[in-house]
Amino acid sequence: MLLMGWHVPHDHLVAGLASALRAGALTADAVALEARKAAEADEVAAPVVPAGPEQRNVNSLTERRIKAAQFPREKSLRAFDFEANGNVDAAVIHTLATCEWGKKGLPLCLIGDSGTGKSHLLIALGAEAAMAGFRVRYTLATKLVHELGEAADEKILTKTIARYGRVDLLCIDELGYMELDRRGAELLFQVLTEREEKNSVAIASNESFGGWTRTFTGPRLCAAIVDRLTFGGNIIGTGTDSYRLAQKRARAEQVQTH
Repeated sequence: MLLMGWHVPHDHLVAGLASALRAGALTADAVALEARKAAEADEVAAPVVPAGPEQRNVNSLTERRIKAAQFPREKSLRAFDFEANGNVDAAVIHTLATCEWGKKGLPLCLIGDSGTGKSHLLIALGAEAAMAGFRVRYTLATKLVHELGEAADEKILTKTIARYGRVDLLCIDELGYMELDRRGAELLFQVLTEREEKNSVAIASNESFGGWTRTFTGPRLCAAIVDRLTFGGNIIGTGTDSYRLAQKRARAEQVQTH
């Protein structure tokens, strides 16, 4: 009745099994088992349609944009633990993932203590923007300021600022971790001014805005930088409790109890 090793179309096989059941050649349980096997085999045997030239081209462009962004590691919104950090509203983050704010050239600030997921979100939202067709660049604040300082010394500052001004989304991580001297703060301010109301800037910082006076020692310059990074934009607080530390403690407790 059944030909093993051959792929028989599911509809044809089910019809044959039904005939066998009526003829008494197979029990109802046997028919159900064979039908289920047939369905599974049909799924396995279903041909995989290869991506066409246009889709391959889209995938290639996306990969190039993500590589050009220079993210230090792969992070995704799917991997972010919203349950572990109740300070972060999943609906708000997924709305940001549509990149409407990026289309309007608006800023984004992610503020919170270490281990609260702000860098994860910065990279993940940057990756979403790259997949949506945006030109994205990720950098650490200290690295950017150092590069700008070298460019100024080599008389290529204007060219460097213009390069950072052209990307659609500039992601600056760890802003506030280290104090910047006046020159460094002024150079950073020039980049922000170049991008103001034209292209978006997203930052992640462990300092609330009130604490930025320790990062940017000049109060007037500090106020101007805060204005550039907040005007018309989104401010997301990731909280003060490190969920990474909480997860490590939970794992350690599980090990001790076993």
